[in-house]
Amino acid sequence: MTSSPMMTERLANYRRALHQIPEKGFEEYKTQRFILNTLAGFPQDQMEVVTWHTGVLVKIHGTDPVKTVGYRTDMDGLPMEEETALPFKSEHPGMMHACGHDMHMAIALTLVEHFASNPARDHLLFIFQPAEEGPGGAKPMLDSEPFQRWQPDEMYALHIAPEYPVKTVAVKPGILFANTSELFIDLYGQGGHAAYPHKTEDMVVAASYFVTQLQTVVARNVPPLDAAVVTIGKITGGSKQNIIADHARLEGTIRTLSLESMNEVKSRIESLCKGTEASFRCRTSIDYGANYCQVYNDEELSEQLISAAENSSHVSYTACDKAMTGEDFGYFLEKIPGAMFWLGVNSEHGLHSSKLNADEEAMEPAVNFLIEWINGRTAN
Repeated sequence: MTSSPMMTERLANYRRALHQIPEKGFEEYKTQRFILNTLAGFPQDQMEVVTWHTGVLVKIHGTDPVKTVGYRTDMDGLPMEEETALPFKSEHPGMMHACGHDMHMAIALTLVEHFASNPARDHLLFIFQPAEEGPGGAKPMLDSEPFQRWQPDEMYALHIAPEYPVKTVAVKPGILFANTSELFIDLYGQGGHAAYPHKTEDMVVAASYFVTQLQTVVARNVPPLDAAVVTIGKITGGSKQNIIADHARLEGTIRTLSLESMNEVKSRIESLCKGTEASFRCRTSIDYGANYCQVYNDEELSEQLISAAENSSHVSYTACDKAMTGEDFGYFLEKIPGAMFWLGVNSEHGLHSSKLNADEEAMEPAVNFLIEWINGRTAN
């Protein structure tokens, strides 16, 4: 498949239709229906389609197969109100495709369309994975019966990058994205009237001290040449200005470049919780929510991907550094060699911004590059 007005229009139509229907993880019902309806319009001779929860797996049989090459896209949106002026903005209040999954799916659908008509030598497996933003769809999908039955020998994926120009592919061997963990901490004390603080255990005060103490976890427990982040993004507590709160909740995230640092950070947070209980005569509980392992690109395959990008007429390669971003594609790469790369989409606003407006011109070069890449992998 080469560049054409028809392909450009089709990609835009897919992306815009999907952009309007963002859904939470494992609730991607409209999204799954759109994907299945679209797949039904492609040639069916070489294609098998199965569903898994709200996800979809598509196998395209090769002409002379010796292995299976996998390609994964994610499906879910984010719980945020869209603030763009796009004519195809989200129709779902409080939900937005603010991480590019609409583009990811449009690219994957176009790849399926191409290879359904032009089968490669080897089998291809296209994975439409739910719940990347949480609670995490990759790990259970990896363990599912249909995936196990069709498990690929190598796997690839992309993620849009607002900071890079259109037609840019950025990738590196080894660690690309960090280990991540959600962090939810509840503090329980004794509430009461604001006029009688001595008869209470104030959880707003306790939570405030705890957040301040958290700042020492990375500074004094993670090796300086390693990297880690502990961020509290939300604090809730209390119900009225003259009532001392008996409960406060902290919600945040932990990100580290090594598993050892992740374990150490969690251990220190647990110690701080015990100290807070003693200091403020309260009870605490910790929930680590969804945990994602690092995205670690296979060294040899990444170098080959870099070479392919450098020699492609559709994209240009740029070197990149590791990022503290989280992505559950890492679970696939724990079991199956492969790589993820950044795709430049040239947006003033970044990932998870309510104003993200990725340039649709980025999709066609990506499709053509991936066709080259997949054909090259199935010729080896």
